[in-house]
Amino acid sequence: MLTILGFAMIATFLVLIMMKKMSPIAALVLIPALFCVFVGKGAHLGDYVIDGVTSLAPTAAMLMFAIVYFGLMIDVGLFDPVVRGILRFCKADPMRVVVGTALLAAIVSLDGDGSTTFMITVSALYPLYRRLKMSLVILTGVAAMANGVMNTLPWGGPTARAATALKLDASDIFVPMIPALAVGLVFVIVLSYVLGLRERRRLGTLTLDEVLVEEKETVLVGVGGSASAGTGGSGGGTDDEAAFQVLDPARPTLRPKLYWFNALLTAVLLTAMIMEWLPIPVLFLLGAALALTVNFPHIPDQKARLAAHADNVLNVSGMVFAAAVFTGVLQGTGMVDSMARWLVDIVPGSMGPHMALVTGVLSLPLTYFMSNDGFYFGVLPVLAEAGAAHGVSPLEMARASLVGQPLHMSSPLVPAVYVLVGMARVEFGDHTRFVVKWAALTCLVILGAGTLFGII
Repeated sequence: MLTILGFAMIATFLVLIMMKKMSPIAALVLIPALFCVFVGKGAHLGDYVIDGVTSLAPTAAMLMFAIVYFGLMIDVGLFDPVVRGILRFCKADPMRVVVGTALLAAIVSLDGDGSTTFMITVSALYPLYRRLKMSLVILTGVAAMANGVMNTLPWGGPTARAATALKLDASDIFVPMIPALAVGLVFVIVLSYVLGLRERRRLGTLTLDEVLVEEKETVLVGVGGSASAGTGGSGGGTDDEAAFQVLDPARPTLRPKLYWFNALLTAVLLTAMIMEWLPIPVLFLLGAALALTVNFPHIPDQKARLAAHADNVLNVSGMVFAAAVFTGVLQGTGMVDSMARWLVDIVPGSMGPHMALVTGVLSLPLTYFMSNDGFYFGVLPVLAEAGAAHGVSPLEMARASLVGQPLHMSSPLVPAVYVLVGMARVEFGDHTRFVVKWAALTCLVILGAGTLFGII
């Protein structure tokens, strides 16, 4: 019964948000609360929610201060050269823009943190997508898939979890998987090329000069009117107008004299994250406080900058705490454990010698419908034990378990995805409808390459 209710709860959530019948925050809170009552454990709902909030509180804190930090870096102009460089590379060609999205997301993903990757990628490319009137779900989908492939880096999380759960060395898991993961990344880039060609056919190609001229007109008169119409943008400040402020060379928040300080601060911050000198929430808290104090020494300016980013902070942190209700109920009621056991039990005995392949296939739905912790520490050891009985090594099982990460990064249980869709102003349901099929295909390509190369 728990298995059926668990799958029903997840299916209900996905259907409602994809059909836009409920907002993600409302669905993440109300649906698990309702199913908790169905399970007969409504009296324990409070405990489950508190447990979920406690487990995700560090993540919420990290996201809150990371948004403030990178928001400040955008305000002071740290990423302006990146935006202009990408603009020149892309030459206002939608195909190049989409390919550039995959490349930028993959490069930034080297820091091992999905939230950071999404914040930098969206910050750099959102103005260009809006200027060219490109589909924003392509931005979120391509960024999520590229980050999903790179999320398998030893310091990214899944590889370390697999190594810990099966008592293996992370390098022994990851290094042999590099060829298969490289094929997956190439596939994402090729897919980006195809999606970009589709956008090019839909929109055409502007010249760089046309985009820069339109950008200047946008800054001067505001989006929603034309230069000849004389409509000013100094009044309300639309979303579009705010988006294009990234490239405005005259915005008052720029701090050109502090550029190298901000660049060094960001480099030190990312290095500290990779080297794990301090917990990530602490690093971003310190970084945000230092960046705010140095770049905006006057209290009114600090308040203005915090207020400017309050909307993003509230949306993302609210989504994380709502997701805590969902995960708390899933785990507290035992639905996750029951679903995992059921999936393991339905594997036919004849598939025993192919348990690595089975694990790779199962990693798609399992890492999408549950957290990485739940999968790697709860399910993978059971699968590995079944594989060992048929002569499949734990290393093969661990490598196969990484296959589902491109799809996992768009799971409603991953806090970083809410940063992605929130900053890109994309509905989570729209993102899900677009990305699931392509991300699943990317996973299968990695699995196929791993099998072909004899890695899995």
